[in-house]
Amino acid sequence: MMTENRSIDPLHGVTLEMILTRLVDLHGWEKMGKLVRIRCFNYDPNIKSSLHFLRRTPWARKKVETLYLKHKWQIGE
Repeated sequence: MMTENRSIDPLHGVTLEMILTRLVDLHGWEKMGKLVRIRCFNYDPNIKSSLHFLRRTPWARKKVETLYLKHKWQIGE
């Protein structure tokens, strides 16, 4: 009998790009800039530059991941 290994990490299998895209679809850039106060969300925002910043800034990435987990039910996950 085989047992299934399931990750207890709620972000397992979800990429940062998926998280950011879903949050922007839900809130839009303006609200994202208010919810997570980082420059790349407030000045000329786009997915590419935001991902670049978030991948190199652990505290900002954590804020975005936390926001995603809070709104996961609204996103349809």
